[in-house]
This record gives sequence, structure tokens and C-alpha cells, in this order.
Amino acid sequence: MNLFDLAGNGGGAAAAPGTVCSRKACRAAAEWQLLWNNPKIHTPERRKIWLACGEHRAWLEDYLQTRGLWKETAALGTVPLDPSGRIG
Repeated sequence: MNLFDLAGNGGGAAAAPGTVCSRKACRAAAEWQLLWNNPKIHTPERRKIWLACGEHRAWLEDYLQTRGLWKETAALGTVPLDPSGRIG
């Protein structure tokens, strides 16, 4: 047991390790993958992935879109998660 087990996850579904929402302090299970890249440092085909719960999907998309980084959003599991940040 750790501190997060004691605090709970805010009433959301329990998430498997590595599949929690990327929004700061959110421990909810991810439902969405937000694919993005920074054209200043990444090649055009590279995609980084942030995970989002249903509550924070719009906030994270807006954050990436405002900065010109967002590429697409896909349901969790439809795009393979690759630790290198590359899709496929």
C-alpha cells in the first residue's frame, strides 16, 4: 500500500499502472490517448502520447492545441503505446 492507495483516486475507476490520466494530480483511469509532437524538436512522423480521463480530455486537448502541438485524439487501446514515443 502507498500514499495514493490511502487517499483514493477521487472517486474514479482504479487505473492500471501506466494508464492514469496525464493531468497533474489526477489519478483517474485513462480513456483517451492524445497524440502530439513539438515540431521544433521532433521529426514530423514522431508522436508523443499523453493519456486523459474523460474529465480532463478537453483541457489537455486545448492545452496542446493552443501551443500548436496536438495531432489527434484516439480511444485508449486503438493506438499502441510505445515508450519511445513512436506510433506502431
